[in-house]
Amino acid sequence: MTKSIGILTAGGDSPGLNSAIRALGKTAQELYGMEVIGFRDGFRGLMENRTIRLKSENLSGILTIGGTILGTSRDKPHRMPIGGQVMDMRDVMVDNYHKHHLDALVCLGGGGTQKNAYRLMQKGINVITLPKTIDNDVGGTDVTFGFDTALGIATEAIDRLHSTAHSHHRIIVVEIMGHNAGWLALGAGIAGGADVILIPEIPYDVKVVAQAIRQRSRAGKNFSIVAVSEGAMSLDDAKILRRAREKVEKAENKEARKKAKTKLAELEKQHVGNTLRLTNRLEELTGLESRLTILGHLQRGGTPSAADRLLASRLGTACAHFISEGKFGVMVAARGDGAEAVPLDQVVGRRKTVPLDHPWIVSARGVGTCLGD
Repeated sequence: MTKSIGILTAGGDSPGLNSAIRALGKTAQELYGMEVIGFRDGFRGLMENRTIRLKSENLSGILTIGGTILGTSRDKPHRMPIGGQVMDMRDVMVDNYHKHHLDALVCLGGGGTQKNAYRLMQKGINVITLPKTIDNDVGGTDVTFGFDTALGIATEAIDRLHSTAHSHHRIIVVEIMGHNAGWLALGAGIAGGADVILIPEIPYDVKVVAQAIRQRSRAGKNFSIVAVSEGAMSLDDAKILRRAREKVEKAENKEARKKAKTKLAELEKQHVGNTLRLTNRLEELTGLESRLTILGHLQRGGTPSAADRLLASRLGTACAHFISEGKFGVMVAARGDGAEAVPLDQVVGRRKTVPLDHPWIVSARGVGTCLGD
């Protein structure tokens, strides 16, 4: 009997998604004779039963295209806005899964998508996931596709900022994405020769950063590049947030937990704009003109790098193999040059952050880069 599989892409878009869809779809059809359909716009498309039949003509010519031909959204199956209300729509999704007589549902996404796929797995759907995100923070895999492309874009941006920083004798602060993991800022900072790199894993002292910049100035170096992860925070802010999170964990009842969560959300919201405040503070402490560049979603766009195309293709073909073997409830993780099926319950809730003894950190310190501590 012919197997049928569904594919959806959820969360933020990422370079390499189309490469993975192509590899999975072509391998499933041509090697295993499976039928493949795509659900549009993530989990919402699965709930609304909006589909596209993925055949050879749909999969041709998409290897080098950024974004996702299926569209995406950040909707959560168990908390989906419907008609002004937030509803659990998992049962509807299960019904649509069975209407198409699917043998498996493949979900391509980051940490949030892994959690949402796991929630559908608990409802009886045969789920298998692929790890994509420019943040490289999904647990259980060596690397996520999308990261290499974003790393190249961020590095090129730092390269370009060197010339204006040097010409105007400025401090250039560049904010790099990465959420609460420092992989992107750290990698781009090292590759781009940033003088200061600030990441979430190492809370910084702004006075230490200012001192490092002043030392460069005294040594005759009249500019500095500061690469900052969007999740980086000062020592004081890190302490405040840590206490707020502890209050959530230690809350004795629902009311206390709700109140603690509200306070935590307020503090996290206040963190938005932190890089601008850091830029202004560095100008005050050093007396040097400081400018901020926020790369934002520029890092997620454009043609995927060769490395991301290779990785996405490798994981996509491996996914088809695992489906043919009946392996479900797993994420297709990158392992060396191969792929491994990692149980989803070992992935969900595990954010992969930069270890403090990681070789990249050792290298950064070795060449004299200030990490804010």
